Amino acid sequence: MAIIDFFDRGWRINPQGAAYIQDGKVTTFTEAGDMSCRVANALLATGLAPGTKGAVWAANDVTAWLCTLGLWRANFCWIPVGAHNAPEENRYVLDTFDCEVLFFQKEFADTVSALRPQLPKIRHWICIDADVEDAESLQHFVDEQPATDPCVSVNPDDVIWLGPTGGTTGLPKGVMNTHRSVQTGFAHFMINAPYPANIRPVNLAAAPMTHTAGMLSMPCTSKGGTVVVISKPDPQLLLAAIPTNKVTEFFLPPTVIYRLLDIPGLNKKVDFSSLRYFLYGAAPMSVQKLRKAIEVFGPVMIEGYGQTEAPGSIAHLTPGEHFVNGELASDERLSSVGRPNPLIRVEIMNDDNQILAQGETGEICVRGDLIMKGYYKDPQKTAESIIDGWLHTGDIGHLDVDGYLHITDRKKDMIISGGFNVYPSEVEQVLWSHPAVRDCAVIGVPDEKWGEAVKAVIELNEGHAVDTEALIVLCKDRLGSVKAPKTVDIVESLPRSPVGKVLKKDLRACYWQDASRKI
Repeated sequence: MAIIDFFDRGWRINPQGAAYIQDGKVTTFTEAGDMSCRVANALLATGLAPGTKGAVWAANDVTAWLCTLGLWRANFCWIPVGAHNAPEENRYVLDTFDCEVLFFQKEFADTVSALRPQLPKIRHWICIDADVEDAESLQHFVDEQPATDPCVSVNPDDVIWLGPTGGTTGLPKGVMNTHRSVQTGFAHFMINAPYPANIRPVNLAAAPMTHTAGMLSMPCTSKGGTVVVISKPDPQLLLAAIPTNKVTEFFLPPTVIYRLLDIPGLNKKVDFSSLRYFLYGAAPMSVQKLRKAIEVFGPVMIEGYGQTEAPGSIAHLTPGEHFVNGELASDERLSSVGRPNPLIRVEIMNDDNQILAQGETGEICVRGDLIMKGYYKDPQKTAESIIDGWLHTGDIGHLDVDGYLHITDRKKDMIISGGFNVYPSEVEQVLWSHPAVRDCAVIGVPDEKWGEAVKAVIELNEGHAVDTEALIVLCKDRLGSVKAPKTVDIVESLPRSPVGKVLKKDLRACYWQDASRKI
């Protein structure tokens, strides 16, 4: 099965229905499907072969997404480009991943033009929404191309998504995902977020479609549902779109959810009754804020745990699993990422690649059709990450007695203080419970006595103040003195990736820049 088959299934079910809505403009399935076919035929008419790498540099936009569908229909490989990334990061990705076709919006034309001399591999430059110098307009590119499916031969193991890693530990690596791995991720979401046969989903693409939101729109599309695209990350636009379009599902990272929860009386201002699934993930979430989210949005929260190397769906904590016997579940349950999904195998392994007993802590490892093919042009990193068919995620965790998966931390984020292992996420959960703390990150910093000392860096809720010593005492009371931060810094904002992950590498660098330890 090809990834474009998910779109075509929805097209067949609901040809004249609304496939996409943006700023009030409706694009039907037939209009969207015809454009994707014309883009695919235009790509093939250039003489480029299936498997060629093509990128789309755009903010959330329906036409930009149709260009992505066109790449997939031609069985080209899509390189997602973060619209909010630094230009140099995007230049690195496009050049290192051997991009040959670039679709871009006029908004980024000046940046693209400045980078062009450094991107000699790109052969076709196509502006999506305007006529610009030194580029072909999309309209001209597809002109006279037929709106018929080119019916390109597909192998399930063809690479169709070359996604950059988050860059939290260095320069982005290219993750090669295939039709097989991506469709397994889609299947997991559809299993965990089912709909009655008579209901067509309405998906809200509020987060960047170059990341989780775009991929999560495809299961909705496959059911003949509608994807409502938010042009810019504006909370008011997002909240207004939910009742207006009777949105049934959407995804946001925790950091954005926290900001929504800061709005007083939100559940009285906005009608959330249409919601069935509010997916959160991409970074750990405070249990206290999760409890508040359920109170505000209803019993619709669903957690997804995955990574680019195992796209989006290693485990899910479904809405019902947030409750036990009609009551909100314990903090222990709510701090988990759910049970491993059914089409893969998940085990906890030690450093000798041996499977540990249930309850023991080690590295989370995954096997099955979900995992990536490997890292692009990096066989050494691939061999280090995939051992005997097992993807080693770099996440530390355990499976509890009920089979729920808990992530203790990233392997590289673990702090060793005075010979004791300190897992930052455990400390972060305690800090999040304080009403003044909006978000936080716990890292290790140089210390002559302990080697590393535990430091907390926090963002405060608007209008709040806090005694940092009180936060340290709170952690000591809950976790003991070894795990409690020795110091607390308050910052206006933590460094984050485009999907909301705190960039602990960048945060640590501020404190380690004068130390001999390599970050």
